[in-house]
Amino acid sequence: MQQIIFTEEYCKPANLHPFTLTRHIQDIRIGILTIREKWEKLLQLPSLNKWEDHYLDDAASVKIDKNIGANTSLLVHANVLPTKAIISKIKKLKNGEFLSAGKNGGIAFAFSNKEVAGLHKIKVTRLINYDSSLKLLVYPWQIVQLNDWAIREDFNMITSKRKSSPVSKTNKLINPKNIFIEPGAKVEHCILNAAAGPIYIGKNAEVMEGSMIRGPVALCEGSIVKMGTKVYGATTIGPYCAVGGEIKNSILFGYSNKAHDGYLGDSVIGAWCNLGAGTSNSNVKNNCSDVKYWVDADKKEVSAGAKGGLLMGDYSRAAINTSFNTGTVVGVNCNVFAAGLTPKLIPSFSWGCDGITRYKLSKALEDIGKWKKLKGMQVTAKEKQILTDIYKKY
Repeated sequence: MQQIIFTEEYCKPANLHPFTLTRHIQDIRIGILTIREKWEKLLQLPSLNKWEDHYLDDAASVKIDKNIGANTSLLVHANVLPTKAIISKIKKLKNGEFLSAGKNGGIAFAFSNKEVAGLHKIKVTRLINYDSSLKLLVYPWQIVQLNDWAIREDFNMITSKRKSSPVSKTNKLINPKNIFIEPGAKVEHCILNAAAGPIYIGKNAEVMEGSMIRGPVALCEGSIVKMGTKVYGATTIGPYCAVGGEIKNSILFGYSNKAHDGYLGDSVIGAWCNLGAGTSNSNVKNNCSDVKYWVDADKKEVSAGAKGGLLMGDYSRAAINTSFNTGTVVGVNCNVFAAGLTPKLIPSFSWGCDGITRYKLSKALEDIGKWKKLKGMQVTAKEKQILTDIYKKY
């Protein structure tokens, strides 16, 4: 095989809003790695995206036609989380063969230009059923629900046949064989408890003194855990994030801040977000009934089970002491401030939290630029194009 090509066809990316407003499904982080990174590492192949005639298409998007080449490509459904069992089956696929999970949908095609019948049309010569357990990402709250499993899978893959960097003796370690520290990471005077699950601390990350971490937890490259922070599993702190206070069973995608006291639980925070000091979310209803989230594709609320926190899209921010309601969805690039609990649905580009006053696009892009500058980066032309399209469409 020469390459992976991810397709979102039949994966219903609108079900995964607000996170798929600004990224492909395959670029969602769950566990330590993104879905794309998992597939690339397990197959040792580069990846591209199938051209979907969508505003997210870019230079890494490819049209499937006769120009695809004679070597084998693998068309992968983007919402499938890979496992060793799936990879084993895929490596045996011959051109024209389609690995299917039956009612759960397709997993992958193997093909070359000989199997291409037209633009984005591939001839299937044989259907192979996959009957084992399958992990699919269908709704955004499943990022939280599958994160425990995903951290363990990624930890085993990343650390296999590798040796952890030494851990300072100033720390208290429980089950140290389940703790892995990448080069350049700093951890001093902390409690790391890996009895219930692994703890992974990425390259050049820092855990400041007095912090308590209970696995499974992943702290990705360049991120900071501030003094006295309490982190429970299953939590992923994405690259170059800063966190403080109390965090449980949550995921921050990257470059986001929850740097002060306050509680974050059973939540997913997109990239380039900021939660002001004292901000907290509810993750259980007072009557302990099921938590329901608004789903764009279905135009209705869908039950997520007994627990569900905040789902916040990229570039959104919350003022100090914001109180997020159970099962709240915040869109892309919102500036949230409220007296009392927020509403459960805050549309993209909201100013405040009632969705009536809208962020001006020029001002929104200017403010994003200021936040990115704090971390030595700037808004790209592609980001501006994506945000402009979201602004016009949603």
